Amino acid sequence: MDDTPGFIPGIEAPATPSAQGWHLVFVEGQLLIHTERQGLTPQPDAFTTPAERHYLGRLDGLDCWTQHASSVPEGWEPQGLRAAMMQMDAALLQLAGRAAQVMEWDRAHRFCGACGTPTERQAQERARRCPSCGHVSYPRISPAMMALVWRRHQGRPQLLLARSPNFKPGFYSALAGFVEAGESLESCLHREVAEEVGVRVRGLHYYASQSWPFPHSLMLAFRCEWAGGEIREQPGEIEHADWFDLDALPGLPPRFSIAGHLIGDTIAWLQAEGDLAPPGQA
Repeated sequence: MDDTPGFIPGIEAPATPSAQGWHLVFVEGQLLIHTERQGLTPQPDAFTTPAERHYLGRLDGLDCWTQHASSVPEGWEPQGLRAAMMQMDAALLQLAGRAAQVMEWDRAHRFCGACGTPTERQAQERARRCPSCGHVSYPRISPAMMALVWRRHQGRPQLLLARSPNFKPGFYSALAGFVEAGESLESCLHREVAEEVGVRVRGLHYYASQSWPFPHSLMLAFRCEWAGGEIREQPGEIEHADWFDLDALPGLPPRFSIAGHLIGDTIAWLQAEGDLAPPGQA
């Protein structure tokens, strides 16, 4: 999805930070939300461990920070990141995702993965370096493909939607899977669709991408047309998959996720101009 206007990423904090700023603080993986305001709002720096925090950049002229806290301070309450993001506008959603991924990288790379020595944060880049062997660890990004398959059956447009065993009841989404080493995006898409539901696809059209902090994915979404094969769910991965008419859809992802946007926009395209090649969304 498009980067949010007004956010300028950064690594080095300015000599004189803004008097108020965005402070995204995590306790045991949960985001702290102000109890009275019931959300995130700019505020003075209320957290006193600057050596442990990370500078993220500026949002609408205000500096942005993230850090861990060992306990929940008075006036704050922890909330699961996914639930918190569902209540955010686009700018805060992007910022919260960035903060969560930076903190997960920092937590997971306190020690060198090559020799076990404690690592050191670098000042001018987002990296942790081992002072013993020199190994450098950067925030991990895991590309994942998302495929929404469509077809026309007896003149009616249909979407192929599936649910994994951990989805809430009645909830379905597009297919998705991680890119493997040595694989192109296109090869991954064909492989994942074939593995998960046993069908073939053609006419791949890139839609958009979205950073997804669960824990460090980059979702790359495509529309594609069914080219043959009968649905065969992959055991352990897909609980159920089926073709759905547009007027009989199951529960769908919320619009804050790229899956929600992809499905919603594809429905609109099929209803309005399904005989034309679907445009991507830059």
